[in-house]
Amino acid sequence: MERKLLYKILLILAVAGLCAYFTFPLQKKINLGLDLKGGMHLVLKVDTGKLPEKDREGAIDRALEVIRNRIDAFGVREPSIQKQGAEEIVVQLPGIADRGRAIELIGKTALLEFKLVSSDMEKLKLAMEGNAPEGFEFKYAQEDNEPLLLEKQAVLTGDAINNAEVRFNESQFNEPLVSLEFNAEGAKKFAEITANNVGKRLAIVLDGKVQSAPRIKEAIPSGQAVIQGRFSVEQAQDLAIVLKVGALPAPMYIEEERTIGPLLGQDSINKGVRASVIGGILVFVFMAVYYLLAGLVANIALLLNLLIILGGLGMLPALFPGVSATLTLPGIAGIVLSLGMAVDANVLINERIREELKSGKGLRAAISLGYSKAFSAIFDSNLTTLIAAFLLFQFGTGPIRGFAVTLSIGLIASMFTAIIVTRTIFEILLNLGWIKSLPMLRLIKETKFDYIGKRYIFYAISLIVIITGLVFFFKKGTQAYGIDFVGGQLQEYSFKDPVPADQIRQMLKDLNLADASMQQFKDNPKVVLIKTSADQSDIITDKLKEKFPQQDIQILRIEKVGPVAGKHLKGKATNALIWSLAGILVYVVFRFKHFNFAIAGVIALFHDVLVALGFLAITGRQIDLLSITAFLTIAGYSINDTIVIYDRVRENSRLGRKMSLYDLINLSVNQTLGRTILTTGITLLVVFSIFLYGGEVLGNFAFTLLIGFISGIYSTVYIASPLVLAWQSRKSRV
Repeated sequence: MERKLLYKILLILAVAGLCAYFTFPLQKKINLGLDLKGGMHLVLKVDTGKLPEKDREGAIDRALEVIRNRIDAFGVREPSIQKQGAEEIVVQLPGIADRGRAIELIGKTALLEFKLVSSDMEKLKLAMEGNAPEGFEFKYAQEDNEPLLLEKQAVLTGDAINNAEVRFNESQFNEPLVSLEFNAEGAKKFAEITANNVGKRLAIVLDGKVQSAPRIKEAIPSGQAVIQGRFSVEQAQDLAIVLKVGALPAPMYIEEERTIGPLLGQDSINKGVRASVIGGILVFVFMAVYYLLAGLVANIALLLNLLIILGGLGMLPALFPGVSATLTLPGIAGIVLSLGMAVDANVLINERIREELKSGKGLRAAISLGYSKAFSAIFDSNLTTLIAAFLLFQFGTGPIRGFAVTLSIGLIASMFTAIIVTRTIFEILLNLGWIKSLPMLRLIKETKFDYIGKRYIFYAISLIVIITGLVFFFKKGTQAYGIDFVGGQLQEYSFKDPVPADQIRQMLKDLNLADASMQQFKDNPKVVLIKTSADQSDIITDKLKEKFPQQDIQILRIEKVGPVAGKHLKGKATNALIWSLAGILVYVVFRFKHFNFAIAGVIALFHDVLVALGFLAITGRQIDLLSITAFLTIAGYSINDTIVIYDRVRENSRLGRKMSLYDLINLSVNQTLGRTILTTGITLLVVFSIFLYGGEVLGNFAFTLLIGFISGIYSTVYIASPLVLAWQSRKSRV
């Protein structure tokens, strides 16, 4: 065996072994994202605007530490707490069960103050009339709604607390209370306050609310106090946590929330795996039947390709400490695209080998020339998409960046498996004398159709489709967008049995939620989706459980996005798309030395995205972050198809053919049409499987891909190729 071949075998075995090590056991090496396993994703805005200038510096870091300590005390396993931008904190809590409790715990400012209560009834009367005297503030006690006049200046704050824990008041039927223990300085000050104000009342104020206002009977030198407030055990425990770890330096509010219930997360996993397996089997069967032995070799490469992607994700923490290997729904989209491009590369190679065999070359020479001639197209298309993925990662937000990571790993893997692994297998088989021929089926023969001559007809068809879609899109206005981009709240519930939709609509009217909309899925009437402009999930959930007590109602997901966060997400998604397209444009200009090739390719890419966008609007589907991920997937696949034709045009021009550019493009489109239909058709097997069996969460994403990929076949032939001529005369050459 040749030494070079032996080295390649050792390299392949080393890569496979390394990736297997970082892949298995799968559940330990790769984390599932919250959209797959359930949990909470929060984007918190720290409002430092009301802080004095001197206190603003470092406020975000202090808030980050306080939140981390609270969550650790709460007992969440493997939380993620990170700073984002100048004033935001991203919190991810996997497997969280009690959404309301978690939000209350994280968001509570926990500013604890001790304030003396005025006994002057005249001043209290003025305050109740809205004229609180200077230096005082009017409050109602939480316990019994008693009106109280407090001194504005706190005599002691929560900074003096050393410890807080839950105890039970035996004289009040074991009612839970929070026992406070002051530090040395706080104990001394508390003793002085109580000694100097015997007979007066001391209000305990938490986040501006009076929890209790006991009367000071005597000096308290012990350095201990209690907070009573008719707490439940959980409320008392959470209050003890926030007081123990300290107050937030500034108030916070939730800009974005995504809560996925464990039921929906598991359902997404089950349906996603089933859809992927069905699609994968269809691809493997087709490749084996259509390309026979060459198809089996390609299938081995595809399996290794998947292993390298999973292994690459598993390696991320080792290569980049602090980065976790997390697989999300957009990440699955990246895997779908990269596997589609791996199939594309194998089809391209096999079709090239077929051409060489047809021209009379021997088997070994045909295989060698097939790989040699396919290399430039594979390299260009993968590198172009890789550039786009890099720019997506730089300018995109969380889900889009997850898509970019898996796509990048998949692209590198597909080039390795298609160019090195399959060729090595063929070389082994040739050296062992196990193959003498390489038969393949052929369904699509080379055509001789004048595609370019009919270009104006297809330009008109495309314009009609795109304009119709855009009319629907703009007519819908903000209704065209999901809450990701316009803000609002979405809550999805699962019922034991189907519930009449009119009963839920009437319930929403009774709650005065005039802006609420309700959707019941035809394929699964047990699932109900409710959208509101503000956070009404607790009210709606309580009312549903009250109205349908026998239904065992489960919260599948709750998503909330503020208008500012929605605008931010929309801007980031738009920037990611624009920069990735710019990267594609620059590379194609550089590689093909012709601006008209690049601009035509990008126009075709926009064509496919706009067609998909239009069909979303026409069918009443909304655009969300997963839709943007689908648009990016379409863009990557579209430019990949186009570059294969451009590469064939360049090759034909170098063969000394004395043809005009018009004829060169026509010839190249006819030569590559079979490959274009085959590769997109094979990828559509996976996408169609996800559309049918992937469930409601992936349904919108898969629908967008279906439309975009079908449009991609059309635009590659009828838009990208003819448009090259728009800036050149009919007789000019490449």
